[in-house]
Amino acid sequence: MKLNLIKAFTLALGVLAIGMYVGCKPDAVGAGNGLTPKNLTASFTVTPVAGKANYYVVKANNSSVLAVKWNHGDGSGNNLGKTTDTVFYPDAGVYTLTLTAIGAGGVSQTATQTVTVPLSDPTSGNLVVGGKMLAGDDAKWTHITISSGVTMIMDPVKNVMVASGGNYGHAAVYQAVNLTAGQKYMVDMTISGSGATDTWFETYVGTAAPANGSDYTSGGIKIALNTWNGCGKTAFNGLLSTISCNGGGKTFTPTVTGTYYLVIKSGGSNLGTTGISFTNVQLRGTK
Repeated sequence: MKLNLIKAFTLALGVLAIGMYVGCKPDAVGAGNGLTPKNLTASFTVTPVAGKANYYVVKANNSSVLAVKWNHGDGSGNNLGKTTDTVFYPDAGVYTLTLTAIGAGGVSQTATQTVTVPLSDPTSGNLVVGGKMLAGDDAKWTHITISSGVTMIMDPVKNVMVASGGNYGHAAVYQAVNLTAGQKYMVDMTISGSGATDTWFETYVGTAAPANGSDYTSGGIKIALNTWNGCGKTAFNGLLSTISCNGGGKTFTPTVTGTYYLVIKSGGSNLGTTGISFTNVQLRGTK
């Protein structure tokens, strides 16, 4: 009799333990885990900073927000930030600012506002015209052929300029900019490709005017891909300054005030099945 009672008691404890385990099992990820805040919203305010043009204070307006992501609408993507943060827009334009508010359990809400920036910052504003490779921007660049085999053609649907071809051809695009002696500048762009063979992709800011049929070396290489140095051989996508494995770096300081030429050139044996695409070209002052 005692043995049967012990067995029954043990079985009851086992059933109870299983029931407690099942009952305490957390909800699926993203279901709020039972902690979903019913009052979570993604409202926010945008306030210009007094006396500081191109600066804006953004503030998420909800006590249930545990974390926030801001997308400034400038191509920098979604990034974790503060509930109250400061945004700097160096370039004139209309930007769609997006807040993703994250509450308990990982639940999120989003909201957007349009921010109109009337003027570019005189120091940090982008000096490149047509750098986003939108429809009509091709006319703002001058094309030259250094040697046949490689072309640079605008794709206004994808908003990129594409260098393609090979056979050790060599092509470039350029535009003139006015720079000030002693001011520090930076040059960069977004670049992508499927991988190239025996290829270079180089950026220059020099004082000599580019010409058809002539190579360009004025001012020296700033940032570049170079498959012999190890970058650009396999698929790539990102800022040229990050991928670069050749040149003196993305920042430089002119010693003479005057007209300079931003030159982007590429050539080589095979620029890859998709070519080398670039966009969001920047040349701006920096501290």
